[in-house]
Amino acid sequence: MNPCVFIIFSLLLPRFETTTANQLAAVQGEGGGRRRDDNGVMKKCLDKEKHALLHFKALLQDPSGHLSTWRAEEKDCCKWRGVSCNMKTGHVTELELNNFGLVGEINHSLFNLSRLNLLDLSFNSFHGTIPSSIGSLTRLRYLYVRDNDLNGTIPKSIGSLIELRNLDLANNSFYGTIPREFGNLTNLQWLSLQNVGRCRVENPEWLSNLSHLEQLDMNGISLAKSNHWVDAILSLPKLYSLSLQGCELSQVMHPYSLFSNSSSSIEFLYLGNNNLVSSMSHWLFPLTSNSLVILDLSSNMLDGIPKYLGNLCSLELLELSNNSAVVEFRVFLNNLSGCTSQALQELHASHSQFTGPLSDDIQTMKNLVYIDINSCKLGPHFPKWIQTLKNLSYLDISNNRISDTIPLDFWDMWPSQLRYLNLSSNNISGKVPDLSSNFVNGSVIDLSSNNFYGPITNVSSTVALLNLSRNKFCGGISLLCQVVHGFLVFLDLSHNFLSGQLPDCLWHFNELIVLNLEHNNLFGRLPTSVGSLIKLEALDLYKNNFSEELPLSLSNCTSLNSLNLGVNNFSGSLPLWIGESFPRLYVLILSSNNFSGTIPLQLCQLAGLQILDLSMNHLHGSIPSCLDNFTSMVQEGFLPTQNVHSYSIPWFYLGGDVYDELDDEYIDHAIIDWQGDKREFIRNLGLLKSIDLSSNNLTGQIPSEVTNLYGLLSLNLSKNSLHGEIPEKIGQMKQLESLDLSRNKLSGEIPSSMSSMNFLNHLDMSYNSLSGRIPSSTQLQSFEPSRYNGNAGLCGPPLTKKCPGDEVSKVPMVIDESADDGEDVDEIHGWFYIGLGMGFATGFWIACGVLLVNHHGRHAFFHFYDSFRDWVYVNVVSFFANMKRVKHT
Repeated sequence: MNPCVFIIFSLLLPRFETTTANQLAAVQGEGGGRRRDDNGVMKKCLDKEKHALLHFKALLQDPSGHLSTWRAEEKDCCKWRGVSCNMKTGHVTELELNNFGLVGEINHSLFNLSRLNLLDLSFNSFHGTIPSSIGSLTRLRYLYVRDNDLNGTIPKSIGSLIELRNLDLANNSFYGTIPREFGNLTNLQWLSLQNVGRCRVENPEWLSNLSHLEQLDMNGISLAKSNHWVDAILSLPKLYSLSLQGCELSQVMHPYSLFSNSSSSIEFLYLGNNNLVSSMSHWLFPLTSNSLVILDLSSNMLDGIPKYLGNLCSLELLELSNNSAVVEFRVFLNNLSGCTSQALQELHASHSQFTGPLSDDIQTMKNLVYIDINSCKLGPHFPKWIQTLKNLSYLDISNNRISDTIPLDFWDMWPSQLRYLNLSSNNISGKVPDLSSNFVNGSVIDLSSNNFYGPITNVSSTVALLNLSRNKFCGGISLLCQVVHGFLVFLDLSHNFLSGQLPDCLWHFNELIVLNLEHNNLFGRLPTSVGSLIKLEALDLYKNNFSEELPLSLSNCTSLNSLNLGVNNFSGSLPLWIGESFPRLYVLILSSNNFSGTIPLQLCQLAGLQILDLSMNHLHGSIPSCLDNFTSMVQEGFLPTQNVHSYSIPWFYLGGDVYDELDDEYIDHAIIDWQGDKREFIRNLGLLKSIDLSSNNLTGQIPSEVTNLYGLLSLNLSKNSLHGEIPEKIGQMKQLESLDLSRNKLSGEIPSSMSSMNFLNHLDMSYNSLSGRIPSSTQLQSFEPSRYNGNAGLCGPPLTKKCPGDEVSKVPMVIDESADDGEDVDEIHGWFYIGLGMGFATGFWIACGVLLVNHHGRHAFFHFYDSFRDWVYVNVVSFFANMKRVKHT
């Protein structure tokens, strides 16, 4: 869990409170509905303000149609979506357009809404500048324009909005200085300048005017050259949340103490990503404030924790993740042994360079609810002290080089309490007796990439994520029928020794997004209940023994974008509904099965398809000419990757006081025939564009439309019965890196257009009936002659067979007819060598004379000679070592 969520929650809280009335009004009708005056007469919005809104809309793109209710024929704009009005006057008072997907500029007409007190344009694609006329909205209290593409300088006129309570300019592309006119905003309670672009703070005394400021976020703004920012911040009496992440604090010239004042009321402090080292802590600490609840020192270079940090008796969350320096774990715990260890509920220290064993001293932190110390190299023994932390609900000790077994009573330590357990990527062995009794609703269990073995006997019925992949589990998977409460989002049992049939009890998995059962020994027919997985995005059954036809119910899984059923025994015709029911599909792998029949034309409806693998089946007929309907393969370059499946799991932290979601992701991966070898693509799978129809019984010609797939990287049509000529325009597939047309019945010449295929580094045209000269190019002559074998009519390099007309005519040697001519040549050669020798001797003795006479010159020369000799030696040795390495690879 990222602690930054606390920033978001704490910063948004005031906004939620102030918009409650508007949200309640929205329940009655979009935009708050109509308003009535004191006499019960309905008030409509003013014509002037209605026209201003229509003009604002006219200059915007609204691809999602959120402004479809904004119509001129609708007389009352108070009924429009996102618009709220005053009940008595009809003036527009609130405009909430956040996350509407709007594109365009902020038009001046918007500022005719003179009574506006809330303007929210955040999470859109507004570009251009904020008009300076925004200063005319003098009644504005809440202004949110975060997460847009706004640029230019921040207008000084914002300083005229003296009624502002909340101002959020975060995540835009402004430049210049933060206007000192912000000091006029004396009613401001929340100011977010997070990542506002290339902005800087100069003369930040204006900050000290914001006496009501409670929350300040200046993440990403350089404070290194600001002289008095510390004084300004310390003068804010009501400030309780301060975020200075990525502010170059390590370059601050003056050793101020942020907490020299014991009356400081800071509760949330975020100082991550500032290159801080422990030696700087004398000016960040000692923290004498007893109000501090959250302290974030992540992504720094701390090599220790000051002892007085242990005296923060209110500290509940300590974030130390991603600190690059090495620290002794026992020393780290000793420095937290004060009252901090009693109050601390969450410890985040992942990806930090701890050394030494996990210390038993951590049991002094008896109130720990959340502990994340993944990727800290804390093995090899399993930390038995974990069993002393009776209040744990979140435990992540993954990727810690633990090579040990788990005590059997470990699984019974937290009855009905654990929400998150991650032991993955270690070398833990042993049996897993029970995964059912310790976990609460929506729990996460990740034991992947270990050496657990034996059957899986019990699973929590309320599990949301279950990852047991890459272990040695065996037996059946009827345990899935225990998961009956519909929380399951992610199930990965791949790379085990599981056997038996897939049980027909998937009806409850209507929230499942990822199902991966690849590399097991499962067999039988897919159950019809698979059709209940209506949210499924990735289905991977690769390398099992599933058989029979695909059930029609699978067509209900319309959210699928990755379907990998390769290396099984599925049979029957390729279903027509694959092309009709899966509009989002980008991966379709059905290789190494027993499918028969023809390739259905309906597959061409999969416009987003990037990977099509139907190889090693029993397909016949011709290749559909509509393959150029695969729009993603036609477009050159890389599209946004689609192989990342994001999912969220409900989560409560800090004792359950705050609701959040655990966000995670699953990366599609697949084994693809790439350049003649089987290769597993993982994170780069979404960048691959490939068609493999090899090892079937396909006939007919290669359709010329295939050459329109300009973005294709790999095309394999080998081991079929294709005939006719290679399409002449194949050379326009300039992105192709791998082309295999071998073992067909192709005839004619190799098209000359292939000379322009500059990225081609794998080519196989062997065993066809091709003839003529191999076109000349850097690429085509670089392949082994065996790539052209079995084509008796081919000639020219790299083959030794010469083409007609290529016989080299021998030029007769010209013999001088007179001896005098020969003597002249010999005389010229003789004088050349005499001159060369005399020149060398003269230069040599001149150089030696200078070196003998000039002491400094002699010293410099021999120093240069020694250095040059060493340079030559190192580079020659390195060259031959590299050659040997390349030869072995």
